[in-house]
Amino acid sequence: MIRIALDAMGSDDHPTPDVIGAVLAAREYDVEVILVGDESVIRPVLQAQNPGNLPIRIVHAPEMLTMEDKGEALAFKARHKDSKNSMAVGIDLVKKGEADAFVTAGNTGAAWLTALFRLGRIRGVDKPALAPVFPTAKGSCVVLDIGANPDCEPKNLLQFAIMGSIYAEKVRGIKNPLIGLISNGEEEGKGNHLVKETTPLLKNAGLNFFGNVEGKEVIGGKVDVAVTDGFTGNVMLKSSEAVAKMIVDKIKESIKAGGPLAMLGGLLVKPALGKIKKLLDPSEEGAAPLLGVNGLVFIGHGRSDEIAIKNAIRVARNAVESGVLEAMKTDLQERLKSSKNE
Repeated sequence: MIRIALDAMGSDDHPTPDVIGAVLAAREYDVEVILVGDESVIRPVLQAQNPGNLPIRIVHAPEMLTMEDKGEALAFKARHKDSKNSMAVGIDLVKKGEADAFVTAGNTGAAWLTALFRLGRIRGVDKPALAPVFPTAKGSCVVLDIGANPDCEPKNLLQFAIMGSIYAEKVRGIKNPLIGLISNGEEEGKGNHLVKETTPLLKNAGLNFFGNVEGKEVIGGKVDVAVTDGFTGNVMLKSSEAVAKMIVDKIKESIKAGGPLAMLGGLLVKPALGKIKKLLDPSEEGAAPLLGVNGLVFIGHGRSDEIAIKNAIRVARNAVESGVLEAMKTDLQERLKSSKNE
C-alpha cells in the first residue's frame, strides 16, 4: 500500500481540514496516510471522524513552521538533523523510506527549503521548481516555476523543461508533451535575455519544443508544459486565479441583479456554471509537485479545505504509482547530455 506522509499542521485552519482530508483519501484511494504533527491536537479531530480501521496513523512532531519563519532561523529549522517540526519530520519519513511521498499545505518557502536541505537535489538539477497544473481550453498545462526561483539562468529553465516534460508524460499521461517557453511574443527573438538564451538550449535537448508562448497560448491549450522563471510564473498564477474568480463572481452578481427572468436563467445555466467553477477551482488538483528534489514532495495552498487535501493525496499517490521520480533521475541525465552534445 502506498504511504503518504501529510503535514497535519499545514493548512491555515489546521489540523481539521488536513485530518478530514486524510480520512477521505484513506477511504477513497486505498492509501495509508501518516499524519505528522502535534498528536495532542490531531488525535481528537481524527477520533471525531470515526476512522475505524482505516490505514491512518500519527507521527508526533511537537513543532511547526509558519509564515513567520524566515531567514537564518528558517534555514536552521529546515536543515538541523534533530528538527521536530512537522515538515522536517514528514520529509524525513520520505528520506528514510518510511513514506512514499510528502504533502503539505504549509509555508511554500519553508517546504521548499526543508525538502532541499533534507532530501537533496536530483543530480543535474540546480534549483527545484514548483509545478502546478493550470486548467486550459483543451485540458491542462504544467507550468514551472511559479515562485520557488524568482531569479533563473537559462540552464535552470532547461532543467525545468525536462522535468516538466517527464512529469506531464508519467503522471498526466501525455505522450511526448509539447513544451512552450513563456515570453511576451510568439515569434522567436522576442523576450528578454533569459528567454533568448534559453531557446537554443530547449531546441537541442531532444524535447518536443513548440517555441515561445504568450499567456493566452498557455490558457488556450497550445502546449502541455510551459516554462518560465519563478517571478513571471508566480505573477501569471496569481493573475489567472484572480481573473477566474472575478469572472465567476461577476456572473453571479449579474444574475442576482437581473430580476426574476435572470434568476430563472441562472437556474438553467447553474449546471454549466458549476462545471466551470470546478474547472477553475485549485482544490481540484490539491497540490503542486516540487520537482528536482530527491523525493516526492507536494505543496498545496494554505487555504486548502478537506477536499483540496484529499485531492493532494490523490495526486501524490498517482505520482508514486507512475514511477516519475526514478524516471526523472535517469531521463534528466540523458536529456542534459544530449543538449551538451548538440
